[in-house]
Amino acid sequence: MQFLCLVKTQENYEPPDSSKSLVAQVVVVAAAAAAVVVVVVAVAAVVVVVVVVVVVVVVVVVVVVVVIVLVKELVVVVVVSVVIVVVVVLIVVVVVVVVVVVVVVVVVVVVVAVVVVSVVIVVVVVLIVVVVVVVVVSVVIVVVVVLIIVVVVVVVVVVSVVIVE
Repeated sequence: MQFLCLVKTQENYEPPDSSKSLVAQVVVVAAAAAAVVVVVVAVAAVVVVVVVVVVVVVVVVVVVVVVIVLVKELVVVVVVSVVIVVVVVLIVVVVVVVVVVVVVVVVVVVVVAVVVVSVVIVVVVVLIVVVVVVVVVSVVIVVVVVLIIVVVVVVVVVVSVVIVE
């Protein structure tokens, strides 16, 4: 009974396809690397935006203080302050737009790279399988031809011996 169970188990057993699991592992690693790259780029983008905003705010505060100290007129201070605020807002908007565009481009490039790597791996695996099949078929053909030659030689020798006697 145990032997029968063992036979049934082995009959249904299918060994894992190592090429598929290798491809899956490489794709997972590539996707993880892509995720890390995207996170690093996003963090760098946030840092750039924060640094630019801090620098611009410091410059604005310094300029406003200098204008207030040098020019005592309220109208000039208000006009200079409004102009500086508008310029700061424009600079921040431009920096944010540039950073968002860079992050989107990096994400698209990384995703395309992962897809290309996956496709290349699949193509390489298929080519390896094709080469192995061609080699096996070639070996089988050579063995069959050699066997045919051996059989023909044996038949010719046997027929020659029979005819001579």
